[in-house]
Amino acid sequence: MKPRRRTQPRQIGAVMGRVLDDLGLAGASSAFRIAELWAEAVGPEVARHCRPVSVRGGVLEAEVDSSVWCQQLQMQRPELLERLRETLGVDAPRDLRFRVGYTARHGTAGGRAPIGDTKT
Repeated sequence: MKPRRRTQPRQIGAVMGRVLDDLGLAGASSAFRIAELWAEAVGPEVARHCRPVSVRGGVLEAEVDSSVWCQQLQMQRPELLERLRETLGVDAPRDLRFRVGYTARHGTAGGRAPIGDTKT
């Protein structure tokens, strides 16, 4: 038996996408990548009020902290999708759905941790 080749330790986030792909969980891999790059893609102001929750059938579901922000983001949907495409390339969702439920002060979305959250 060949001895295992030793490599440098890496952060789990750096390899998570590849591992999920290898396990046949491409949707989870896409969701993880979106969560990692969310603030960069949508900007810090939007990221403070909205978090990605899941990806289903190419549609990103995001929870927002108020109905006012939900309405605002719905109107900005085409621009946000374009920014996501620019940032994520082929991993970008084809559509966005927003719902009220994210509580910024507690850092949870509807009682659940947002995708990519490691503080559970």
